[in-house]
Amino acid sequence: MSVNTERYETAAARYFEAWNATEPEALRKAVAAAWATDGSYTDPLADVRGHEGVAAVIAAAHEQFPGFAFRPLGTVDGHHDVVRFGWELVNEADGSAPVAGFDVVTLDGEGRIRQVMGFLDRVPEGA
Repeated sequence: MSVNTERYETAAARYFEAWNATEPEALRKAVAAAWATDGSYTDPLADVRGHEGVAAVIAAAHEQFPGFAFRPLGTVDGHHDVVRFGWELVNEADGSAPVAGFDVVTLDGEGRIRQVMGFLDRVPEGA
């Protein structure tokens, strides 16, 4: 059970805001608000550090899945400086969710992301 759920929920909300930003300037601002300057993002398909690297991974996901949005799946949980949550990538036209995963996030003292370790639970063939 989380002691300070607001901190974890705020970090997750910023994370999803960044992942759902599609315009370059909005993406840049959202990544800067969510991630520490030297924060990282690692999943089976990517391993990047810094705002530019994170923004590039997010932009690539939107290129591969246009018209999709990242949504939380389940509740956000955390303790100390660690947050965990599930997510899915939802087609805004028909509601299908071909991609889903689970992320474990480490926060810095200001609640910004230092590290994301992402796991892909559902991925379509050929993606």
